[in-house]
Amino acid sequence: MKLNRILLIAPLFLLATTPHAQQKRTRLGFVNVQKVVAAVPGGAGYLDLRKRVDTDLTKRQQNIQQLVAKANRTRARADVDAVNKAQQSFVSAQKSHQARLAQAFKPVGPKVNGAIAAVAKSSGFSVVLDQEVAARSKLVVYANAATTDLTPAILKALKK
Repeated sequence: MKLNRILLIAPLFLLATTPHAQQKRTRLGFVNVQKVVAAVPGGAGYLDLRKRVDTDLTKRQQNIQQLVAKANRTRARADVDAVNKAQQSFVSAQKSHQARLAQAFKPVGPKVNGAIAAVAKSSGFSVVLDQEVAARSKLVVYANAATTDLTPAILKALKK
């Protein structure tokens, strides 16, 4: 009989403690990282390099797609070799570009990341996402920009 009483009370105890654990709210914010990077000294150079890298890699991907289509049509060994060579060239260029981008971001990164972290912390945000990445990945379906966009506050903080 005593065991039955405990089994009846246990679920009620768990229900009573659940709201307490959920009281702390997590605030999620967004920032337009490109705008912030552009506002930092040296940021425009990084963004220009990023644009050139993206253009180059896109062209290389398109070339690979064309070569793959041709190789699928002809089944010729020379065409398959051309695809393999283009893919190796793409990987090599991608590694090279990543190294150049990382080097170009070194002087800009700490300022950008520091400003984002400071504003997010002072505003009570627990998590901050890049607007562009969230939009491109469709990670976020809806966000009220008036309450979640930290970009203006971060740009203001950088001007101080």
